[in-house]
Amino acid sequence: MQFRPQGVCSQLINVELDGDTIKSVEFVGGCAGNTQGVARLVEGMNVDEAISRIEGIQCGFKPTSCPDQLAKALRMAKAQEN
Repeated sequence: MQFRPQGVCSQLINVELDGDTIKSVEFVGGCAGNTQGVARLVEGMNVDEAISRIEGIQCGFKPTSCPDQLAKALRMAKAQEN
């Protein structure tokens, strides 16, 4: 599934689930080291667990962040799976 984040530097988030488990995450754009790190940390994690850990994170003075946008993408991907 492709998700277009808003309010962050990343331009696209690709998410693949295997049931309730995150199979892969890829950020296009953004701070490469941070987005690659977040993507690798959540791979293999339960979707709901990942959402609970990253939802609401802010980037500086922005009301959102790449991890927060990933939480939104995961919610959307989970809804599509069901």
